[in-house]
Amino acid sequence: MTKFADYNAYIAAAPEVFQPLLIDLRTELAKALPDAEEIIAYNMPGFGLGSTIIAGYAAFTKQCGLYVSKGAIAEHAEQIAEAGLKSTKTGVTFSLKKPIPKALVRKLAQSSREELGV
Repeated sequence: MTKFADYNAYIAAAPEVFQPLLIDLRTELAKALPDAEEIIAYNMPGFGLGSTIIAGYAAFTKQCGLYVSKGAIAEHAEQIAEAGLKSTKTGVTFSLKKPIPKALVRKLAQSSREELGV
C-alpha cells in the first residue's frame, strides 16, 4: 500500500477521472473548516484539529467517499438520500454521475465538528 506525504500526493495518485471531484471536495472542506489542519490519517487526506479527525476523503476505482462522524451522517440522512447518494454509518459515497452537493459537504463537515466538540 502506498503511503502519502500529503493531500497533493494522494490526489495525484487517485484515478485521473476522480481528481477534479477530490479537489472540489477538499476546497469545500477547507471552507467549512477554515481553522482545521489538513492531515493524512488512515492513509487518506482529511481535516482535523489536534488529534481529532473531523472529515476524511478517499477515491476508489468506481467512486469516492467522504467520511465524517456518525452523528453528522444521521443528522443529514434525508439530504443524502435526496441527493441520490449512499451512506454508511460514517461515510457518503459519490461519483461523477452522482457528485456530492457542495452545500451538503459543508453541512456534514460542520456537523461532524460540532459532534466531536472541536
